[in-house]
Amino acid sequence: MKAFRALLRTESAVFFRDKATVFFTLLFPLVFILIFGFLMGDVDEPAATLGLYEAVPSDLALHDVLASSAADAIESFEDEASLRSAVVDREIDFGLIWNGETLGFLYHPNRVQENYAFEQIALGVTDAFNLRAQGLDPVLSTTTIHVGSEASTRWFNQMVPGIIAFSILSSGLFAVAGHLTAMKERRTLDRMIVTPMPRVALLCATATVRLIVVYVSTLITLFVSIAIFDLAFRIDWIAYTLLVGSATLGMMGLGTVIALVVRRASSAGSVANVLAILMMFLSGIYFPIELMPRFLRAFSKALPLTYLAEGMRYVTGVQDMSLLRFWMIVLAFLAIGLGLFPILARYIVRPQRR
Repeated sequence: MKAFRALLRTESAVFFRDKATVFFTLLFPLVFILIFGFLMGDVDEPAATLGLYEAVPSDLALHDVLASSAADAIESFEDEASLRSAVVDREIDFGLIWNGETLGFLYHPNRVQENYAFEQIALGVTDAFNLRAQGLDPVLSTTTIHVGSEASTRWFNQMVPGIIAFSILSSGLFAVAGHLTAMKERRTLDRMIVTPMPRVALLCATATVRLIVVYVSTLITLFVSIAIFDLAFRIDWIAYTLLVGSATLGMMGLGTVIALVVRRASSAGSVANVLAILMMFLSGIYFPIELMPRFLRAFSKALPLTYLAEGMRYVTGVQDMSLLRFWMIVLAFLAIGLGLFPILARYIVRPQRR
């Protein structure tokens, strides 16, 4: 226990002395949250401005039809040329032309992602206009009912737990692949091994420091996102703590594979960084898995970050999941960490590799 306390103080001092590690562990996820929050925090509520040009005046109260659509504002134009120019210059989002017989919609070709939402608004306008032309009213009305927290249906609510999951992945991988490999390269590990230090004490000290730092980092990211962007989460704190702890250990266990294969610290860090970025784009952190091709959706199911992100969304109340599936994720990460750490003690924490 005395050796463990001494190593715990040493590991803490080494961690906080490395400014780059402190930044990427504690503050880098927060930077991601702030960047995406200010740039795309309101992506779920796009402001759609519709431009209208009536070549032939309509007796069907076209303005009333448009007012009931999802468009936030409607601007009238005196001619088609000025309407087209406004769409091209992005002064309005899309345009509508009524020539007395048909409705024509104008879209900017470069607004690929937003045009899909504008097309849905256009379909709603068309349906409402056809009903008005036939003197009919809608037969049914629709009501959106949110099960759980309504605010949790926002896109950014889905993204924040994913960024937290990615920060856990990065911290766990680099704790072993970067930190211990650097100690071996600088011969620091060799000098420590010749002391009466138990090898498991070093591993426990490293794991303890990372567990505390990662947990604090996730809380900072979570609370800042709530305070600044007014996000709503329903957090199960017991499940949250269990998931963060087991996932951190699991990712540190996966980092042993990199540390076993790669000798140099810079190379180990590069390998860990490449794997982390690859999983970030294929695990539904920023892009929904449902939008990926079939083979990539199948590949994403083999990535640990996919399940970590799902679990993090579950414990924050954003995504539904069966309790059995959640415990399977927690126990799987815990088994990976506890199963690979003995390998780490035997093959990495030693003066030289055979």
